[in-house]
Amino acid sequence: MRSKNKKPYLFLLIILFVLSGCSQKEEELSSYTSISQEEAMKMMAEDDGHIILDVRRNDEYKEGHIPYAYNLPVEEINKDTAEELLSKERIILVYCRSGVRSKQAAEKLFELGYQNVYEFGGILDWKGEIVKEMEYEIKNEVCLLIEINGRQMSAYFANNSSAQALIKKLEEEKSITIKMHDYGGFEKVGELPWQLETNDENITTVPGDVILYEGDQITIYYDENTWNFTRIAQIKGYTANELKEFLGEGEVEVTFMLDWMDY
Repeated sequence: MRSKNKKPYLFLLIILFVLSGCSQKEEELSSYTSISQEEAMKMMAEDDGHIILDVRRNDEYKEGHIPYAYNLPVEEINKDTAEELLSKERIILVYCRSGVRSKQAAEKLFELGYQNVYEFGGILDWKGEIVKEMEYEIKNEVCLLIEINGRQMSAYFANNSSAQALIKKLEEEKSITIKMHDYGGFEKVGELPWQLETNDENITTVPGDVILYEGDQITIYYDENTWNFTRIAQIKGYTANELKEFLGEGEVEVTFMLDWMDY
């Protein structure tokens, strides 16, 4: 008899457990996620198409920022500007100066429908690398348009004389088409029709880097390599696999041209 009496209570406990789990799941999806800077570093090391978002003012960003961070001040975040972040399923790692604006920005992004927003505080506590000068002109009026088999990707120019020299050549030529082939399992490389000034430094590439090598070769990286060469641009927002798929297998014809953006 006692075993029969336990069944209603057992059933009730199961229902309460399920409801509690649903409630907890809803709570987890009710806002952005705050993580430690150590966790953020680990996520930055993943090849998952994430974006690092600096929500400080542009003048603060120029004074020093996390490498490859995209600058979108918190007060400028709205439905239109957030579209620059692409997919709403994309992982967004948000930081500011001290951790106040990053929370405000993360909440705004979540309210706009971005589901994978991670806030990790301020650059004041950052123990990783900081770029002291603006390495890429994220909001430059001109970008490098790369076309392969009718498909296009945009790359942001680096802030150096080599990039300016390439811009000048492409303004004169309108576009150039060169044959590029795989090399070393980490890049596509092709020969430019002219020699450009170099600004070589010892660097480790990341997927999306557009590199000038020995002044007359242009390479697009889909993996890492460490050597002395010049960064001239970078394709942002794509994983290594997406870049490899875009670049194709074997020898391909690649067209480079300029594109002007409205901000």
